[in-house]
Amino acid sequence: MKKQKIICVVGPTASGKTGLGIALAKHFDGEVISADSMQIYCDMHIASAAPDQSETEGIPHHLVEFLPYGSSFTVADYVKVAREKIAEVAARSKTPIIVGGTGLYINSLVNNVEFVEQETDFELRDKITGEFDRVGGEEMLNRLRQIDPDAAEKLHENDKRRIIRAFEIYESTGNTKSFNDEQSIQNESPYDACMIGITYCDREKLYERINARVDIMLENGLLEEAKTAFCKNLGGGAVQAIGHKEFFDYFKGEVSFDEAVENLKRSTRRYAKRQLTWFNKDTRINWIYKDKTENLLDTAINFVKE
Repeated sequence: MKKQKIICVVGPTASGKTGLGIALAKHFDGEVISADSMQIYCDMHIASAAPDQSETEGIPHHLVEFLPYGSSFTVADYVKVAREKIAEVAARSKTPIIVGGTGLYINSLVNNVEFVEQETDFELRDKITGEFDRVGGEEMLNRLRQIDPDAAEKLHENDKRRIIRAFEIYESTGNTKSFNDEQSIQNESPYDACMIGITYCDREKLYERINARVDIMLENGLLEEAKTAFCKNLGGGAVQAIGHKEFFDYFKGEVSFDEAVENLKRSTRRYAKRQLTWFNKDTRINWIYKDKTENLLDTAINFVKE
């Protein structure tokens, strides 16, 4: 069976993925499908840097701001709806262009990961969550290394949700998350994916862009958006979004405004570093360095045509 051609534009936050994705969509008559785990939510337009109508330049964007703020949305959910959107876009004889920085979403989609439906044992989850809260992320990650070192290697001690999930899988099935992941990629991918990464050769230039973007977000109303989220006091993945949670302690009077802003900039820089660590392991990615490349679009087009 002939594989569906897709273009994936990946990279760290603030690297210019949105602009390059739109330019490629114009050139290849495509539509953009977001692979950003925070742009899926409504009510965090500024924090997630979701493109508005003026930025999209008439290019349709899918899977952007379609879920209520407090909704739960897993990687399995993403793969399911992204597959559907790819099929819809292709049926219109358009080129599907996947754009985003959530490596787990992109990897699971491109590698055709099949997720096994499993009912949530909320009693078990509460038990593991309580233990995490008691001993902390560093200790829980150390424990995970003893039973599933491969999964632990991919996680940060602050990634509470995924650490808990790894323990849930182990305690409920007897298998490690890594074993389940291996079993989930037995079927060949239906996609012929051209992977294009965009970043900076000089990491400090990326960090400068991140700092400047936070300042612009604040000018555009980020604080008010975060205050609205804080007042709603909802659960779900969006609550942990970088851009909102850093201000929650400020609203509680526990840190100053300047401290909250610096915490946000630092969190975003660290997130970008983790994104690069993830993507650098994927040898399929053709990298474009903005500070070393004269014509980004031409370079990307050539990667697609190879």
